[in-house]
Order: sequence, then C-alpha cells, then structure tokens
Amino acid sequence: MSLPKIALLTALVIVNVAFVAAWVRNGRQRAVREWPTVGDVLIGFITDFGDALGIGSFAPTTALFKLRGRPADELIPGTLNVGHNAAAFAETLIFTTVVAVEPVLLASMVASATVGAWLGAGVVGGLPRRAVQICMGVALLTAAVFFIIANLGAFPAGGTAMALGGWRFALAVGMNFVFGALLTIGIGNYAPSVVLLSLLGLHPLAAFPIMMGTCGIVQPVAGLRFLRIGRFAWGTSLGLVLGGIFGVLLAVYVVKQLPLSMLRWVVIVVVGYAAVSMLRSASARQLSPQAA
Repeated sequence: MSLPKIALLTALVIVNVAFVAAWVRNGRQRAVREWPTVGDVLIGFITDFGDALGIGSFAPTTALFKLRGRPADELIPGTLNVGHNAAAFAETLIFTTVVAVEPVLLASMVASATVGAWLGAGVVGGLPRRAVQICMGVALLTAAVFFIIANLGAFPAGGTAMALGGWRFALAVGMNFVFGALLTIGIGNYAPSVVLLSLLGLHPLAAFPIMMGTCGIVQPVAGLRFLRIGRFAWGTSLGLVLGGIFGVLLAVYVVKQLPLSMLRWVVIVVVGYAAVSMLRSASARQLSPQAA
C-alpha cells in the first residue's frame, strides 16, 4: 500500500476516534437524551444500503425525514453528517483498498474537501431555520436532477485514466473543496464527483474511492462542529448509525448489485416531493409574522 493511502487511512481512523469520543462526551453532558426509534434504524439501513450501491444517502434520508415530519428541518444537516458517518467510515475502508485510484490525487482531494467541510459546517450551524429549509430544498432538487441524468444515461462517459496531472489535478482538488462545503448542507458528492472526474478524463470508477474517502473524513470533521454546537438530533443520528452499518455490509458483501434505474425513479419522486415541501415550509415561514 502506498504512503499517501496509508496516511489517508491513518487520518481516517484518528478523525473517527476523535468523533466517537466527542459524541460520547456529548451524550454524557445531555440532561435529556432521546433514543432511536425503529423508524430511525430502518431509514439508516435503507439509505446506506442504497449509498453503498451508488444511489447516495443524504437526499433519500432528507426526503424521508421531511415526509415523516421529524427531526426539525434545522437539525437535518447535522443529523445527516453525524448519523451517516459510521457507514461512510466502513465504505471508505472497503473502496479505498479495492479501487486503485492514484494515491496523491485521492489524498489531495480528500484533504481539500475536509477543509471545505470544516468551514461549511461552521456556516451551516449558524443559519436560521428558513435559510436551512431553502438550502435543503435546493439540495434535494439538485439530487433529483442528478438522479434523472443518471437514469437517462447522460453522465459523461469518462476516460480510462486513474490519475490526473497539471491543471486537471488542480481543478479536481479545488472543486472537491466546494463539494466538501456543500456536503454539510446535504448535497451529496458522488454525482458531482462522477461528472467532474469523467469530464477531466478519469475513469468513472475512480469516483468511488474519492467519494468514499471524502465522506469518511469530511463527515466526522463536519460532525465534530455540529456536535459542538448541538445542532443535530441525537437519537435519530444513533438510529442511522445502527441501521446504516448493516445496510452497507449487506449491499457490499451479499447483494453487490441491483437494477438501480427503477429504484432511482422512485427516489426521484420522493425527493422531488420533499424538496417542494421543504421550500413551501420556508415560504410559509417567511409569510408568518413570527418568522425568524
């Protein structure tokens, strides 16, 4: 294994150990601590099962949260980053050791996304509820567009390279900084990564370890900031963890592959409905005299 990949996996372990320690400390400090429901666990299982197969977890989870009416909209970004972190950790270990993407590119893109996420989480954590609703609504619509593009087979074909150089390398690293920041508001990075890297001539398969490596470190880094300000749903996040781990292991080691086109159309409908609902909530809050 190359030195950059060893460094990446070492950083992955260190950041996640720090994240778990902070979450345990957060739980001990809470006077009232809610516990996960069966629904929380099922949502984690279903969405991380789909994530390991390439559908993504943020948009479907946000849609399901909105459809059932909890947690509160302003808690969703933090809950996504805290609750889906364990599954992202498992997927990172699996995909970064299986797919032979160029190690320096992988490490550089993960590092830039981590900086973006740290800054992004600080901004998102301070946003008022209406601003979060608008951002989440836009995030859901963005995800729905990418799902439609994928189902129509309109993603760039990509090349055969597993490494980038020169301006292509710089552009990829710079854009992953942006993707890391957007991840904190609920815009998953897989579809944007596939499009960007394919246009730059990289093999589409290379997006998997880059995406998983990004999520594996970005989510606990962002999660640490959400833990510090307390803007997440404690019980729901734990439910996502419990269900998500089993969903990833089932998808990777048992199911391995599914016909995803029909499933994506179902997700598009659900995500589209949730996006409209989120934006309507933001609009109603603006019209309300008590809107913050």
